[in-house]
Amino acid sequence: MPRTALRITTDETAISTYTFNRHAIRHQFCPQCGCAPFGLGTGRDGVATAAINVRCLEGVELTTLERKFVDGRSF
Repeated sequence: MPRTALRITTDETAISTYTFNRHAIRHQFCPQCGCAPFGLGTGRDGVATAAINVRCLEGVELTTLERKFVDGRSF
């Protein structure tokens, strides 16, 4: 989703970040419990993006979501 559409209600100084490989995505996580609710990066078109871990969203039932499998090795 566009980064501008993500509203973070937690103080961003309370969220930790890790990156790996090419360091293109900043994975955000809680340093207390380890939950990783979202990641921040840039799309191929140069637009700032946010990837949301739907397991962290209230009211979302995973079994009702249509999944799209992605071959990550091809990226």
